[in-house]
Amino acid sequence: MCFGSKDKSNDPAPKPAQFQPPQQASSSSSSKPTASMPQQQYAPPAGPPPSHAQGEYAYQQQPQFHQAQPDHGDGYAPPPGPPPSHRTHDTGAAADRLLSKNNPFFNTSDHPSSSSDFAPPPGPPPPPSSSMYTQGQSGDKKQQQQHDWQTAVPDTSLLPPPPSFFTGYDRSPANNATEEECEAGERWCAQYPLYPAMPYSEAAAAAALHGNVAVYAPPDFRGAVAQAAGPAGVWRGRSEAGAGDTCLATYPPLYHAAAHTPRVPGRRFTAYYEVRILEPPGSSGNSSGSRSRRSTRKEDEEEVGLAIGFVAPPYPGFRLPGWHRGSLGVHGDDGRRYVNDRWGGRDFARPFRRGETVGLGMEFFLTNASNTNADGGAGGGGGGGGNGGGGAHDIGVEVFFTRDGREAGRWDLHEETDRVQDLPVTGLEGYNDVCAAVGVFDKVAFEVVFAPERWLWKGNDRQG
Repeated sequence: MCFGSKDKSNDPAPKPAQFQPPQQASSSSSSKPTASMPQQQYAPPAGPPPSHAQGEYAYQQQPQFHQAQPDHGDGYAPPPGPPPSHRTHDTGAAADRLLSKNNPFFNTSDHPSSSSDFAPPPGPPPPPSSSMYTQGQSGDKKQQQQHDWQTAVPDTSLLPPPPSFFTGYDRSPANNATEEECEAGERWCAQYPLYPAMPYSEAAAAAALHGNVAVYAPPDFRGAVAQAAGPAGVWRGRSEAGAGDTCLATYPPLYHAAAHTPRVPGRRFTAYYEVRILEPPGSSGNSSGSRSRRSTRKEDEEEVGLAIGFVAPPYPGFRLPGWHRGSLGVHGDDGRRYVNDRWGGRDFARPFRRGETVGLGMEFFLTNASNTNADGGAGGGGGGGGNGGGGAHDIGVEVFFTRDGREAGRWDLHEETDRVQDLPVTGLEGYNDVCAAVGVFDKVAFEVVFAPERWLWKGNDRQG
C-alpha cells in the first residue's frame, strides 16, 4: 500500500513488516527517507521476526551476527546474540534452557543438542561384565562363559536319603500264603481290635526285665513248645513237616507300656529276645509237604520256615508276625522285613540258616517333639492304639536285628513311607503293650531265649 494525504498525524510510521536483507541492516540508519516518510530513521532488527519459525523465513545466505550497534536517537538495536529461533552447534545446555524458557514456541525435539542430549556420561566406559564374558587365551577374543551348574544345583549328598517308595514287593520270592488266608486274617483283626494298655503291674514289669516270659501256641499248632530245663527264660519248640503258618504268642509283654514308657524323664527302654535255629531231629532237609505256597527254589533244602517279630495283642494265631495290624517281623525264608504288610515285604537281610542265632529288639525313647505327661503315664492306647493324648509321635521307636550277637540291621518305625500303599504302624508306637512273637511253618526246630544273661548280644542296657 502507499501512504496518502489522509495521514494527518505527526506520529512516527509503524515499523515495516516486509523482510529486509541482513546486509542492509547496518546502513539503514544512513539511508535517506522518501518524500512521504518522516525525517526520522528506523531500522528493523537483524534477522527474521521472532514470531516466525526458522523454516518459514530462511536466510538467502549464512546469517552474520554482529555486536549491538549504538543507539542513534530513537532507533532500536537488536538484542545481543542470535535470534531466539536459531541455534548453533556451539550453543550449550544453558542456552537451550534459556531459549526454551523465554520462547513458548521453542520445541526441543526439533533442535537436538549435541552437547547435552547425545553426550556420553562422564568418565571412562564401564568394563565388560565378568559374569558374562572372559578373556580368551590369546587375549584378542572374548568367549561366553559356560553356565555354573555346580552352584545352581545343590549338593545332594547333604540331603537325607530318599524314602524307599518302590522297594516294597507284591510277593515273596520264597513262600506266599493264599489270598483266602490273608482275607481270613483281616476279618479276624476286624473282629478283635487291639487291647488297650493294661494297668501298671509290678510283677509284669519285673518278669519282662528278667526274661520270665511264657510262650503259648494256638490249639491247632502242629508241633510242640515247652520251657527248657534249667533257669527260666528259655523255651524250646519244633513244628512238623507241612505245618501251616503259626504265630506263637508270649506273656507277659516284653514292653509293658504303663511301666516301661519313655515318657518318664531319662528313661529309654529296649525290648529284645533271641531265637536259636536248631536242626530238626531226624531231618535231612525240609519236607516237601503239601502246602500250596511251597516254592520251587533250589535253596529249599536250606530254607528256614521261621520268623521273629513283635505284636500288639491280640493277633491271629494262624498268621506270621508282620502281616497284619499291630505287628512287625523279619522272615527267615526271604530275609525281608514286614510291618503291617501282607504282600511281599521289603529287602532287609539275608535269609536265616540253621545253627544261627538271630535276635530282634525295639528301642523306645522320647523324641525332641515330645509333649510329655508329668506323671509319666502311658496314656490310654484304646482299641485303636492311639497316642494317649500326647504329641504326634512323641515316642520314637527303632527296630534292630542281630545275627550271632552282632547288630545286622536297623530301621525307624516312623520312617517315611508311601501314603497310599503302606499301612499304619498303630499298636507298635509305644502306647500299647507289645509282646514277642515267633512265627513258624513247615518243619523247623528252635530255642527262644528271653533271659538277658544268656543272650549273645551284649548291647545297651534294657533301661539305658
